[in-house]
Amino acid sequence: MVSPIEIQILNKRLTSVAEEMGIVLQKSAFSPNIKERRDFSCAIFDQAGNLLAQAAHIPVHLGAMPETLKSVRQLFTLRPGDIIITNDPFLGGTHLPDITLITGVFLEDKTRASFYLVTRAHHADVGGITPGSMPVATRLEQEGVLIEPRYLARNHRMDNRFLKELTGRMRNQEERMGDLKAQIACLDRGRKRLSEIVASEAPDTLYEKIDLLLDYGERVMRTVVSALPDGEYKFKDYLDDDGLGSEPIPILVRICIWQGNVDVDFSETADQVATGLNTVKSVTKAATLYCFFCLLGGNYPINAGSLRPIRIITRRGSLLDAMPLAPVAAGNVETSQRIVDCVLGALAQAAPERIPAASCGSMNNIAIGGKDESGGEYTYYETIGGGMGGRPGADGLSGIQVHMTNTLNTPIEALEQAYPFLIERYCLRRASGGKGKFKGGEGIIRTYRFLRPAMVTLLTERRRLAPYGLSGGGTGARGENILIQGKGQSKRLSGKGHFHVEKNDLIEIRTPGGGGWGKYNP
Repeated sequence: MVSPIEIQILNKRLTSVAEEMGIVLQKSAFSPNIKERRDFSCAIFDQAGNLLAQAAHIPVHLGAMPETLKSVRQLFTLRPGDIIITNDPFLGGTHLPDITLITGVFLEDKTRASFYLVTRAHHADVGGITPGSMPVATRLEQEGVLIEPRYLARNHRMDNRFLKELTGRMRNQEERMGDLKAQIACLDRGRKRLSEIVASEAPDTLYEKIDLLLDYGERVMRTVVSALPDGEYKFKDYLDDDGLGSEPIPILVRICIWQGNVDVDFSETADQVATGLNTVKSVTKAATLYCFFCLLGGNYPINAGSLRPIRIITRRGSLLDAMPLAPVAAGNVETSQRIVDCVLGALAQAAPERIPAASCGSMNNIAIGGKDESGGEYTYYETIGGGMGGRPGADGLSGIQVHMTNTLNTPIEALEQAYPFLIERYCLRRASGGKGKFKGGEGIIRTYRFLRPAMVTLLTERRRLAPYGLSGGGTGARGENILIQGKGQSKRLSGKGHFHVEKNDLIEIRTPGGGGWGKYNP
């Protein structure tokens, strides 16, 4: 008999491997986006491709990874020393800047992997028409280089020719190469640590524990779902626009809960649009599962067993299940946030005492590129936090990354040391949280002064439509993007677009606050 304690120990040991992989990646990376913001994720899968453990990294990465591995296992039979590379959004990816590396861990049988290690990292540039690879694009090729699944290494021999050709199609080749090699190092560390765990267990006992761990994950999730009243719950929310001046774009979800199972149906959502607000199904799945993992709480395993009670339904050709080769850069970072708002809005009808009001609803993406003082090309990308929604029993947190991004702030010192621009203002945006018994968190004001001409891309949401309150709470303040040109002329910018700035121009990003929860009694 395997005791529950042994199952939990195995869960923690596997999770520690994924965490250590992430530490190696962070410490080895070249770009501030990975080194400082920690825009990466690591996970472990069993021989059947089932998620076993993940580190507490980026929700939009982790929820989509199983689909990537499924696609790769259908196309390749990995052998010891093989590494697969891909960023294909339509094979379980997210968007082109997120590059995924996959390798196998082998026991006695060298013809079949016993485990798989996966790492996904957001690279600051993968080519395309603008620095940072996050334009308001109408074709996928405008967003950067598409890497269909292929071998990066075979039998421990790296394909350096391909690696050089690939990074040569991107801006700042040295930084791209350094970040990819950091991902390779992280896989090496994961293989070493996982092999140590495997060596300490008899194979039959280990596989038995893994099966029990997956079953445990399923039982816990079914318990969570069973605590919600059976029924059908609907919610509709909107994206501001498609970046080309469209009307708001509706996302509609219908959640059916029955006997410990749940169907999450997005089939009535709008058709796919002309620009990169489109989302692939793997991102829709990741955002939906994230909401249920939040209900799960801490100290419980998140694995393939946890996913068994949840079925996610989309309509091919819709905004949330776009057809190849539609542009998808903003779908991963912005549409994913609105999916969360919709799912939580529906769940609030089933469990009003547990669900917070809408958070800021945007990753507030900014990408910057140009020439530095030495004439070299640079690219920079970051997301900016905002206000968390007020929640039953507590105010929302202020100035924080929420929901589908779990990245950190880029320290101003690190940013200014590496790039030709300054941060002139960085503070909370006072009075931006929605009123309520428990008020919404406040957004952020972040102002950039450019020391040299540059190209800037903004992908932001909640500039037209405010984050909603719940149970009588008020809406959070809408975000604003402002260009202040050298002579002091101020111009309000649209939520999405790319444009040139000159020396001494300023861009001020004012991020949305969170919605309030409960009626406000002054």
